[in-house]
Amino acid sequence: MTNAARKPIRYRSITYFDAVRRYGSIREAARKLGVAASAINRQLIQFETDVGMPLFERFANGMKLTAAGEVFARHVLTVLQDARRAADELDSLRGLRRGELSIVTVESLGAAVLPNLLAAMATRYPGVKLTVKSAGSNQIPTIVASGTADVGLAFSLGHHPELQQLGTGRFRLGAVMRPEHPLAREKHVTFSECAVHPVILPTEELSIYTVLLPHLTRFAGKMQVVAEVSSLELMKNLTLKLSAISFQTQLGLESELKSRRLVHVPLQSSGPMTTDLGIYVRRGRTFPVALDAFVSLVREQLTELEKDI
Repeated sequence: MTNAARKPIRYRSITYFDAVRRYGSIREAARKLGVAASAINRQLIQFETDVGMPLFERFANGMKLTAAGEVFARHVLTVLQDARRAADELDSLRGLRRGELSIVTVESLGAAVLPNLLAAMATRYPGVKLTVKSAGSNQIPTIVASGTADVGLAFSLGHHPELQQLGTGRFRLGAVMRPEHPLAREKHVTFSECAVHPVILPTEELSIYTVLLPHLTRFAGKMQVVAEVSSLELMKNLTLKLSAISFQTQLGLESELKSRRLVHVPLQSSGPMTTDLGIYVRRGRTFPVALDAFVSLVREQLTELEKDI
């Protein structure tokens, strides 16, 4: 290791480095941080001098981490998250209940589950600023592992070495249809029974695609596919308008099922078809007060939802 690489790293350089990593350019990082692009560029050049090697590749349309930058980014995330945790804990000692929490979640939780969670969080911790974004379950691991979000709520994720699972709830996967559909009165159905009717299928961004993949492969080219969509909200609204079957859990359909505008018929294969809704954080990260409180609320909610569904 060179002497330059042993120099202490300035905290401001770390925050600028992370902003450029997130947004892919100095100009966009400057806009987000509200500072001059020249200031970020100076800090970044000094940062790379201190480290002793380039951390970004420069392109005409933006910047990309080098191999050394990828290694360093993992440590930078830890430093920034530890700093936030320290600030949160100091605020707690002062009785201020401040903090920030970024959440990425599957779209279907936005109908009822997530509003209940956010309302409970805002009531108990009114000083905590919440930022919420939606994404497909198969996109959420990358978002959480990169530090873009503190916590993710996603369905049916396989093992991800960079993620830690903090809790799960198991829910029945079902065929969703209008109440006048020929299969609507069945106690349960198989995918093969559904496949003879028009269907609305998920794209691979959604975890339901992964769960259904063996059946999708088996019946490829044999189904009347009305649409393939990456949005559960769009899937629900198409099902309301068409005599077609879609597939998902009851989460996100609360209002439509209660009003009987839609019916959820459990799917069977060799047994009930299920999917797990999990809570995920980046492995090895610290737990600020706000994150710890939110995870506890989600665990409570998942326990209640499993009883109701």
